Amino acid sequence: MAAAGPLTGITVVDLSRILAGPYATFLMAEMGARVIKIEPPAPGDDARAYGPYKNGVSTYFASINRGKESISLDLKSDKDKRIFEKLLERADVIVENFRPGTMEKLGYGWEALHPRYPKLIYAAASGYGHSGPLSKTPSYDMVVQGLGGIMSITGHPGQPPVRIGMSIGDVGAGLYTAVAVNAALFHRAQTGEATKVDIAMFDCQLALIENAVMRYTVLGEVPGPLGARHPSIVPFEAIETADGWMIVAAGNDNLYLKLCDALQRPDLASDPRYKTNDLRNKNRDTLRPELEKELEKHSTAENVAILEKAGVPCGPINNIEQALANPQVEARNMLVTVDDPDAGPLKLAGNPLKFSAFADPPTRAPAPTLDRDRAKILKELGL
Repeated sequence: MAAAGPLTGITVVDLSRILAGPYATFLMAEMGARVIKIEPPAPGDDARAYGPYKNGVSTYFASINRGKESISLDLKSDKDKRIFEKLLERADVIVENFRPGTMEKLGYGWEALHPRYPKLIYAAASGYGHSGPLSKTPSYDMVVQGLGGIMSITGHPGQPPVRIGMSIGDVGAGLYTAVAVNAALFHRAQTGEATKVDIAMFDCQLALIENAVMRYTVLGEVPGPLGARHPSIVPFEAIETADGWMIVAAGNDNLYLKLCDALQRPDLASDPRYKTNDLRNKNRDTLRPELEKELEKHSTAENVAILEKAGVPCGPINNIEQALANPQVEARNMLVTVDDPDAGPLKLAGNPLKFSAFADPPTRAPAPTLDRDRAKILKELGL
């Protein structure tokens, strides 16, 4: 049973697998949509074989497929195709993340489905989208992280390229797919017209690298890795303390003055080299050692207390354990419990989408076992 939310009453037929599409439909389920996950016959979604495991259950799969239903269908079988088409008659949205052309070979591309199901929104998430010279090229998260340029601005200068520490290629595409589907639902409500949503992981990487594109198109610079600092705001970076590292984010001239006052360095405030952000950018190599000198006198916690009191945005660089221990996590319900019948209780990331009109319960329904909901779904379809 889907949770109550702004998408209550919307039915999503989810053909997607692994991460990009399932992340989009996970968000829709969290917003109240009924998500019916169509999986191929055993072993089902490839992600069921990804660890870590608990009692033999993939918690990777469990984390992004919670609250969904599962039915196993072979779309090359006439019998299963009839079931699939019955589902489409009742669905509002179909989501798939196959390589472009796959759905067309099965007879279920947008051009085939739209005349038969004119109210059905068709959402496709793929590596490079349904147009362009790379359209039919297979891709994975790390491939588009490299091809889309995001790895070239990650890490430290002179070091080997590094992957973003999470699957930003897949998750970014999933986020954009969910946004686009919601817009398509609104458009349908306004006009009665359903539309195709075409999301490319590669496009999303270009959209997410924000000012790197602008720096190249405007200034002709090819941005490179900068470590843990902002390319155009100073000081806005990681700085070492007596016992670790912290972030100092003095994002404007007024905050910079507050920082100097908190560190008892009026000379840094009056120094003509640091009067404006543009000047601080040009003279960062002389300013940073002065800030380090002051911050290394105290622990991270002491420095954070000093700067927070002064109104300067800052914070420690936490590991995952420390991040989850922050009282803000409990206050915002960002660690929820899922009682999986096989894995047992799981603690999973909560839903960052908060709505005043809908509850955000501390528990969630588990991810389905493969084909768990077949009998219920067939009964609803009169089969």
